[in-house]
Amino acid sequence: MATSAWQKSVRFCLAEALENLTEEELKKFKANLNEFPVKEDFRNIPRGTLQKAGALELSDLLVNYYCEDYAVEVAARVLSDSNCRPQAQKLRRDTGKDACSSVQEPVPQISTPSTQPEVQAPGMHFIERHRWALIQRTTTVEEILDQLYEVILTHEQYESIMVQKTSQDKMRELYSLVPGWDQRCKDFLYKVLKEKRRPLIEDLERQTP
Repeated sequence: MATSAWQKSVRFCLAEALENLTEEELKKFKANLNEFPVKEDFRNIPRGTLQKAGALELSDLLVNYYCEDYAVEVAARVLSDSNCRPQAQKLRRDTGKDACSSVQEPVPQISTPSTQPEVQAPGMHFIERHRWALIQRTTTVEEILDQLYEVILTHEQYESIMVQKTSQDKMRELYSLVPGWDQRCKDFLYKVLKEKRRPLIEDLERQTP
């Protein structure tokens, strides 16, 4: 009985959050949800299924694919990545998950800004942990690439990124190089992003428990 009531509450909160989106925001939410990097034991909702779904159907899909707790976390994070932070905050608040997100991917707390705030977990750098948000939310990538050029990017790598049409595509191409980088290269990208996109980086740092 208790589980059933909780399921209903989660579905209601999800539906309410999604019904408050504009048509354009809902379209962006669906696109981002389809590409969201879900945890290992879960899978993404197929694009065709998402495209046909309204707010109510989406809330059912989220719960069916991700169970109650993780559905809230996925929806909130995708809302944030879709520039719908007020809806994400309200969803967390309405479901009692506005304090510490207990279902978020396990990451340790970052320390107060110090010499290396970018290190989030052993083997996981800040720019890797926030890959999705940085790809989606970094604008005017060219000035960032100019800073990286001939420091960590070769001429060929720089050109292959610059020919991409959108900021998101440019960031995706840049991120395709990250697996081959050492700590110094990752630190340098973090430093450039912090300098050029400080509000974005500080926002992501605040989101990390």
